[in-house]
Amino acid sequence: MSTTTATPALPDEEALLAAAAFERMASGIQSAARCDPATVRLILTAFAAGGHVLLEDLPGMGKTTLARALAAVTGGKIGRVQCTPDLLPSDVTGVTIFNEGNREFEFHPGPVFANVVIVDEINRTSPKTQSALLEVMQEGQITVDGRAHPVPRPFLVVATQNPVDLEGTFPLPEAQLDRFLMRLSLGYPGEEAELSLLRGSSLTEPEDLAPVLIGEEMARLGAAADRVAVAESVNRYVLQLAQRTRRHPQLRAGVSLRGSIALCRTARIYALADGRGYVTPDDVKALARPVWAHRLVPLSGAAGAAETAELLDGVLAEVPVPAAQGIG
Repeated sequence: MSTTTATPALPDEEALLAAAAFERMASGIQSAARCDPATVRLILTAFAAGGHVLLEDLPGMGKTTLARALAAVTGGKIGRVQCTPDLLPSDVTGVTIFNEGNREFEFHPGPVFANVVIVDEINRTSPKTQSALLEVMQEGQITVDGRAHPVPRPFLVVATQNPVDLEGTFPLPEAQLDRFLMRLSLGYPGEEAELSLLRGSSLTEPEDLAPVLIGEEMARLGAAADRVAVAESVNRYVLQLAQRTRRHPQLRAGVSLRGSIALCRTARIYALADGRGYVTPDDVKALARPVWAHRLVPLSGAAGAAETAELLDGVLAEVPVPAAQGIG
């Protein structure tokens, strides 16, 4: 069996320019939201990869502020859905209304017609309304009365949910969870950051942030990521990890094919954000938790983020890491 190693097709200069753009966006976001830099890098990676993010955290951690800042630095329009038990699918997607003036039906778009859509407390709305998000998250369009309406590009859904207060909630089914590229948690800010806020230090309002990249430039970042090299040994490493989750004695369902493809795609963006034209096994390991942990289904049924992450850490420890030779 022969192993071929791809030579980086992305020039170093272009990779470094992309990394500088990521750094400017991250700096802008962190001036408005006191977040861990690693988390900011991950959410920017998801956006550039065309994925969606589930923020699972306690109230008051800055989830909404982070999403607003992301929309600002990318020059995008922001939409917001506050989920409640009585929320209807049409409240999310929009409706067709008959116009008495011109005697025609007109489509009135809902809040999902934006570049960054914040879906607050997604597990507080009914499964019927949750499912209204499935098509737009997967296909980038909404179908109303038989007509397809594409949403703006780039497009990112940032959904939030409280992992502690579960009374009166509708847990997301596996099919919906699999639509999210990453599940992240902001956590509490560092001690110095929280002290700074307690002393009255002000943060920049997200709306005051200047755009760093606009839609077409974000699309070019995605195109540049397609030229980031992934060695055959790294692809096989991802495959071995995925297969190990599918055979895990404590898992009812391992990583799906969509999950494997998502990890490889995201690793390219992650490498680009670091100024590299090639993916390393360390990129895969850094992304495995946020990209895969929420896709695992334990035998015991529903599990928290900590349990699935612990199982995934065990898988990462069991599968040998490929040698660095020839990867870059």
